[in-house]
Amino acid sequence: MPSTSPGDTDRPLYEIKANLFKALAHPARIRVLEILSANARPTTVSEILAGTEIEPTLLSQHLAVLKRHQVVQAQRVGNAVYYELAHPSISNLLVIARTFLADTLKAQQQQLEAFDALPPVGGPQ
Repeated sequence: MPSTSPGDTDRPLYEIKANLFKALAHPARIRVLEILSANARPTTVSEILAGTEIEPTLLSQHLAVLKRHQVVQAQRVGNAVYYELAHPSISNLLVIARTFLADTLKAQQQQLEAFDALPPVGGPQ
């Protein structure tokens, strides 16, 4: 993946990665990426709006952040603007994040079940 914003060539890779994760650090932007990943084709802003149910001006701002960090790319065709993932590995990143979350939730569920299985503690109530 190319650098995430102009002037990044002199910055350490970990800073560039951190900026990429900052660009992803909003639920609306994650939802946009999930929609684009699921569609696997250029998707109009109106389709993205329907899938996110957020205000058009907010969506525009979120898309601008993703575009500035080269996570998505846009193409205007007539009056419509089509967005797509800038790199196929972004879909993999979403899958890995979902897998990590599912594994974490399963571990927490197991801990809760172990807690519930503890014998009662005596004392005044």
